[in-house]
Amino acid sequence: MAQYQETAPTKTLPLPAAIANRGVAATELRPWGSFTILEEGRGYKIKRIEVKPGHRLSLQMHHHRSEHWIVVSGTARVTCGDQEILLGNNQSTYVPQCTSHRLENPGVIPLVLIEVQNGEYLGEDDIIRYQDDYARTEN
Repeated sequence: MAQYQETAPTKTLPLPAAIANRGVAATELRPWGSFTILEEGRGYKIKRIEVKPGHRLSLQMHHHRSEHWIVVSGTARVTCGDQEILLGNNQSTYVPQCTSHRLENPGVIPLVLIEVQNGEYLGEDDIIRYQDDYARTEN
């Protein structure tokens, strides 16, 4: 029979304020799935994006940022400019600033990817939507 041995509490060093104040990353729900901001700093933002099977994000463009997408699981159909490609696990693509693009999950399991944004401004309001399945386009 295994014996339980109580141990003394371990002393830990406090985290630096810059790390301790970040808190837990919040997930934002969207009609197509969700995204979680994993880290953000000057000129970059890293997100985990999950797209439901059969759903897609708007055909969009950003004036102030470029994006790198790395597929973690599932299949991504990516439209970038006038090209369309399929990406699988551990494949990636680059979306240049001021280029129309769309991300779609044509598969039957959730698409999970990591997005790395780079640019001078990374706000969610830097989105020009050209077409959207959820009626979020500007008039």
